[in-house]
Amino acid sequence: MKLPRDLSGAELAKALAKSGYRITRQTGSHIRLTTASPTQHHVTIPAHDPLKVGTLSAILGDVAAHLRMERDELLQRLFG
Repeated sequence: MKLPRDLSGAELAKALAKSGYRITRQTGSHIRLTTASPTQHHVTIPAHDPLKVGTLSAILGDVAAHLRMERDELLQRLFG
């Protein structure tokens, strides 16, 4: 599945809530998300509109690695 090209940081944070992440704080233009499942993990997302493709790819790769799934599987879960 291809990466969405017009996704904002707030939309990504809302989509990651489907995988157990929740917003723990926002400082300036960055949103910090945390999950405790399967272990504690933090990810910081810039609150930009739209997110750069490389930034989005890196964030999704990090989340997919933490959840022990392929990036395409995560994309399908979030945006499919």
